[in-house]
This record gives sequence, structure tokens and C-alpha cells, in this order.
Amino acid sequence: MRELELYFGPQHLGMVGNFSITLKVEGDRVVKADANPGYLHRGFEKLMEQRSWIKNFPMVCRINVVEPDSMELAYATAVESLAGIEVPERAQFIRSIYLELARVGSHLFGLWAYSNMLGFDTAAQWAMYHRDLVLDLFEELTGGRVYHIYIWPGGVRRDFPEGFEKRLVETLHSIGGCVPDYDACFFDNRLFYDRAAGIGKITREEAMEMGGTGQALRATGVPYDVRKIEPYAAYDKVPWEVPTREDGDAFSRIWVVRDEMIESVHMIFKLLDEMPKGDVYNRIPNPFKWRIPEGETYVRCESSRGELGLYLVSDGGDKPYRVHFRTPSYPHGLTILEKALVGESISDVGNIMISLYVVAPEIDR
Repeated sequence: MRELELYFGPQHLGMVGNFSITLKVEGDRVVKADANPGYLHRGFEKLMEQRSWIKNFPMVCRINVVEPDSMELAYATAVESLAGIEVPERAQFIRSIYLELARVGSHLFGLWAYSNMLGFDTAAQWAMYHRDLVLDLFEELTGGRVYHIYIWPGGVRRDFPEGFEKRLVETLHSIGGCVPDYDACFFDNRLFYDRAAGIGKITREEAMEMGGTGQALRATGVPYDVRKIEPYAAYDKVPWEVPTREDGDAFSRIWVVRDEMIESVHMIFKLLDEMPKGDVYNRIPNPFKWRIPEGETYVRCESSRGELGLYLVSDGGDKPYRVHFRTPSYPHGLTILEKALVGESISDVGNIMISLYVVAPEIDR
């Protein structure tokens, strides 16, 4: 027999958390890959159906630990849609700034994981340091570093504290000022090109057929972004671009991450310049006795990994009747990953997986 069955993960350093892949290999080449995300068994959606509307906000954050903020927005927007709640204009701007700051932090975490996987320890340490600066801002704004629970139905929990905008700008300038260093050390490094170019390649047609969004789709040249095609919050109030690449490989996907991070920083500056005065919260009834009118809704937004959707049903009670998330890691970590791994080297399994930006809890939910 020339084929060997090899288990990759869940303890492997190149694995994205509680996740495993069963590989069939011939020599050092992958012949077949079967993804197995079933090492969490959290049951988020069913747990949410047993909790009151307001108690689910801490729950949704756990579905994506790296960037819980888009989960907050999706759930809050769905509740607002069912309950007919309006959000003040200033709160919409704050939501956009908050989400783009989360995108920057998520991309820095992704850059840390990817560069560390390839052995670029210097760039990885820089990325983790800069992510800590972003977490400092979240801690000041929300009281939490990882889980923030800042977006609520009707707006956000509180306005920016005094001096926060100044510290936000200073932090982003500090991060932006190191982009030439990141480029020289990592992105323009020939070793990054040799390790990532042509690896885990998928075509535009394959990405669209398999449900790819985010970097997996934009790296094939498709400028698809929910923030553009179906604007929410304040994304239609300032000009910005959707970064794309053409080759659909790991190299292109990580370059899209880098370009998106820079675009998010520029967008935050523009949003701060245009942000109006006013309220940041539209009061709702007592959340512990709240009953949402009967109905169903589907909302979507653009997380740092791609399109995030939420189908929410209310039967008029004090808790959701049905909850179902459409998470980008589901197609990326199952159908696309299994396709992209075939024919690649064992040494590039972690390379490809991290370039697809998979988060295990988004699948095993």
C-alpha cells in the first residue's frame, strides 16, 4: 500500500484550535483530506434558544473568540429588525469604528498565526504586540479585552470616554507607521513568496461554487463585500475600497488581509472626521422581561473572515424560538479546505488552513 492515513491536529501547532484533519498521503503529498471540527460540541444555537434575549449577548461572543464583535452586531441587528428598534446616527458611526477596530485586531492575530506558522517570528511578535495595543483600547471602551458585549439593541452601551478618540488615532498611527517594517520583514520577503505563492490555490469559479466569502473570494479577484453591496451601520457615509488579488492562493489571501487592515485604519480616520453628535442608545423595555414580537428575520454583515449571516425566529416569547448562523468558517474550513489541500505537501497543511482564516467554533456550533 502506498497511501498512509495521517492525523493532523487537534493538538498540532498549525491547527486552528479544536479541529482535526484526517489526511491520506502518498509520500509527502495529500491525496485526500477529511476535515473534522467536532472537538468543541458547544451547541451555541440550541443554547441560545434556552436563554432570554438579553442573556444571549455573552453567548454569541463565544462563537468567534478572535473577533466576537461582528457576532454582537448580527444578533443586535436581528433583534432590532424583529422589534422595530431604531439606532441613533452617532451609534451607527460608533458601531462602524468599533467593528473596523475589531477587524484590525483580528487581522493582526491572523498575521501573527500565519507568520509564526512559516517561521517569521519577528513579524509574529510585532503583530501580537500591536494587537495588544488594540485590546488596550477595547478594555478602555468596554471593560473587556477579548469579549466586549458593547453593541446592544438600540445602539451601543456607552459613548466614547473622554480622550478615547485621541488615543485611538495615536494607536492606529503607531500601527500604521510599522507597515513598512512588516513589508520589509515579511510581505516583500522572497521566502514568504516561495512558501505561499501557488499554494492552496482555488479558482474564482470554485470559490463561488463552494460558498467562499471574505479573503477566500476576494483573493480570486471578486470584490464582494457585504459592507459595499448592502451597507449597514455607517459604511455608506465615507468612501473606501474593497482590496482584491487575482491568484486565489495562500499568498494572495494573506496580501488581502494586509490590504484590508490598512483600509480599515483609513476608514476609521474618515468615520471619526464625519461622526455626528447625539445619542448613542435608544432605550428599550426592561431587557429581563422583554418579549420580542412574533416573526422571523435574516440579517448579514461582513466579519473579518467573510459574510456572516443570522436567521432568527421569535414566537412572541421571552427567548428566541430558532437561531441559525451562517458563518464564513463553515465553507472555508470544510469544502474549500478539503479541496485546496489535495495535491499539496504535508508541510503546507497549516499554511493553507491559516490562510483560509478558519475559526473552529464557527463550524462546531
